[in-house]
Amino acid sequence: MNTHVPKVSHSADTLQQLATDILAYARKQGATACATEVSEGFGQTVTVRQGEVETIEYNRDKGVSVSVYLGQRRGNASTSDFSMQAVHDTVDAALNIARYTAEDDCAGLPDADQLATEFPDLDLYHPWSLEVEQAIALARECEYAAMRSDKRIRNSEGATVNVHEGMFIQANSLGFIGGYPSSRHSISCSVIAGKDDAMERDYWYSVARDAREILRVEEIGRIAAERTVRRLNARKLDTMQVPVLFEAPVAASLLGHFVGAVSGGSLYRKSSFLLDHLDKQVFASHIDLSDVPDIPRGLASGPFDEEGVRVRNRRIIDSGVLRGYFLGSYSARKLGLQTTGNAGGNHNLILGSSRQQDFSGLLKSMGRGLLVTELLGHGVNNVTGDYSRGAAGFWVEHGEIQYPVHEITIAGNLKDMFRDIAAIGNDVVVQGSRQCGSILIEKMTVAGR
Repeated sequence: MNTHVPKVSHSADTLQQLATDILAYARKQGATACATEVSEGFGQTVTVRQGEVETIEYNRDKGVSVSVYLGQRRGNASTSDFSMQAVHDTVDAALNIARYTAEDDCAGLPDADQLATEFPDLDLYHPWSLEVEQAIALARECEYAAMRSDKRIRNSEGATVNVHEGMFIQANSLGFIGGYPSSRHSISCSVIAGKDDAMERDYWYSVARDAREILRVEEIGRIAAERTVRRLNARKLDTMQVPVLFEAPVAASLLGHFVGAVSGGSLYRKSSFLLDHLDKQVFASHIDLSDVPDIPRGLASGPFDEEGVRVRNRRIIDSGVLRGYFLGSYSARKLGLQTTGNAGGNHNLILGSSRQQDFSGLLKSMGRGLLVTELLGHGVNNVTGDYSRGAAGFWVEHGEIQYPVHEITIAGNLKDMFRDIAAIGNDVVVQGSRQCGSILIEKMTVAGR
C-alpha cells in the first residue's frame, strides 16, 4: 500500500472526523438520514509555448457536500470552508431546503446491504514530486520534439504538464465510511503545420495515475507532429455511403453515447433510443462490453461508487445483447430495479470482440471508405439515436490511406451503427474510462461538397 501523504493540508483522519461530525450534527438537528463527502485536492499545471513559459497554475481545492433527508424530502448544500461554524451552517441550509422540497418516494440513501464493506487497495495514488522547473523542462522538451520532427511544423499551441492528487472521504448515516487518496497526471502537446490558409493543427497526450506510465515526452511530441503533418493538403469528398473506421481516440465517444442511453436518468425520463432494450440485441453479435472497476491504477477504478455502494465486474454487452444498465440508487428505484453501483457513471469500460484486428487489418477489411480521426460538433439526438457530426480524417482505397479529407459530415443512427460494427482494433489507447480500439462500421452516409 502507498504510504505517501498528498500535498494537502488535512490528513485522512481529519477528513474522516469532519465527516463523522457532520453526520452527528445532522442527526441532532432532526435529519432522518444524511450523506456527506469531504475532499481536498492539489493541482499544478505548467504550459510552455514556443519555448517560453506561458502559464504556471496552482490550485488547492477543498469542499464539503451534504445531503440530508427529512423522510423522503431531500436537501443538499456545500461549502469550501472547513470551520465548524461553516459546516453547521451548511447542514442547516440543506435541512431548510429539504423542508420546502416535495416528497419523492424514490429519494433516500442506498439500501444498507448494498454498501461496500471491503476496500481493496487498487494502487490509485502515485504522487509526482515534480518541481516547477522540472515541469517546465519536460514541457519544453515535449514541444521541441514536435517542432524538430518535421520542418512543416511552423507553430505551436504549447505543451502542458499537469500534476494532480487528492483525498476524499464519503460517509452516510447507515454506517458507511470510506475514502482514499488518488492521483492523475498528464502531458500534452499541440502544434500547427503549414502556412496561410493551408494550416492544420493536431495534438497528442498521455495520462496515467503513475507518472512513470506516461509516454516519454519525446514520443508525445513526435506523435503530435506526425498527426498534424499528415493532415496537410486535405481534400473534400462527394456525398456517398461507405464504410467508416473510427480511429481509437474518437471511437471511445461512441461508447459514451451508449452509456448515456442506458444510464438511469435517460431511462426513467424515457429520453433514450435504447429504452426497453434490456436482453435485446443492440450491438453486432461479436461484440462484448464489460464494466471493470478493479483494474489496478485504472483511470476509473474504485472500490465503491459515489453513494458508497460496492462495485463489481459486469458484462454489459454479451455477444451483442444488452445485459445491464448503469444505475444509482435513485434511478434504480424509479425503474423498479436495484442499483448497479454506477452512481457517478461507468467505471473502466472495456470493449471486446471475436473479430479483433490490428489497425492495418481494419484498413484492409474496409477496402474503400473513410477513416475518421477527428469529430466536430454535437449532433447526436439521444432520444432517436440520430447521429450527425462534422469530421476530418483520411480517404482509404484498396485498404491503404490515400489522402487527408476535411469539411465533411458523417451521419447515421446509433442503433444501426452499433449493430453494423464489422470489427474492432487491438490498437487500444487508454486516455480515459472508455477503453477500445478503432471501430469499423459497415456503412454510414458521408456528406461532402
